[in-house]
Amino acid sequence: MASSNSYRKRYLLRAKRLGILMRDARLAAGRTIKETAEALRISPSTLRAYEEGRKVPSLPELAALAYYLQVPLDHFWSREILSDDVPLIFRLPLEELLQTHHQRIAERLRTVREEQGLSLRELAQRVHIPVARLRAYEAGERPIPVVELEALADALGLRLQDFIDAPPPIGDWLREQEQIRGFLELPPELREFVSKPTHVPYLEVARKLSQLPVERLRTLAEALLDITF
Repeated sequence: MASSNSYRKRYLLRAKRLGILMRDARLAAGRTIKETAEALRISPSTLRAYEEGRKVPSLPELAALAYYLQVPLDHFWSREILSDDVPLIFRLPLEELLQTHHQRIAERLRTVREEQGLSLRELAQRVHIPVARLRAYEAGERPIPVVELEALADALGLRLQDFIDAPPPIGDWLREQEQIRGFLELPPELREFVSKPTHVPYLEVARKLSQLPVERLRTLAEALLDITF
C-alpha cells in the first residue's frame, strides 16, 4: 500500500508540474485558454484541468500544443520558466512603441510622396481619401488603417512591407521572420549549403563582396579571369 501511495503522490506531483509548464508556455506565447483549447480541439474546461494538474494530456495533445505555442516538446519535461506569468507583449511599453511605429510610417509616406513630386491633393485623388485625412496621416496624428495604407503604398509604387519598420523588439522579430521566410524560399541545395557551419567563411566572403562598389567588383572579376586563364 505504501508503494501505491508513493506512486500516486509522484503522479500527482508530475501532473501538477506538467500543468504549470503548459500554462507557462501558453502565457509566454500570449495565448488565451479559449484560443489554445480551440487550436487543440478540446474544451476550455479540459485545458484548464490540464493546467491545474487535475487531468493529464496525451502525448499527441502535448506535441500539438508544443507546435501551436512554438516551443520545444522537451520544455514540458524541463524546469525552465518562460513567461514570468506575464506574456512578453504585456511587459512592453506598447503605447510608446505603437506611436513610434505610426510616426515612422507617417514620415515614410510623406517623404516618398514629396520625392515623387506629388501634392497631397494628387495623392488623395489617386486613393480616394479626403485631403484632410491624408494630411493627418502624414502628420502622424491618426493611425492609418492597413487597407488604406495598402492603397497608398500601391499608389506610390511601394509594398505594404516597405512600411514595416517597427521599433525593437517587435521590429527585430518581424525582420527575423522575414529572414526565416527568405531562407525557406531558397532552393533546397542552397539551404543545405547555408546550414552547414563549415561554409560560414564562404558566406562571409559573399557578404563582404555584396558590400563592394560595382567597379571594385568588376576589377576583382577581371583579376580572377586573368588568374583562371
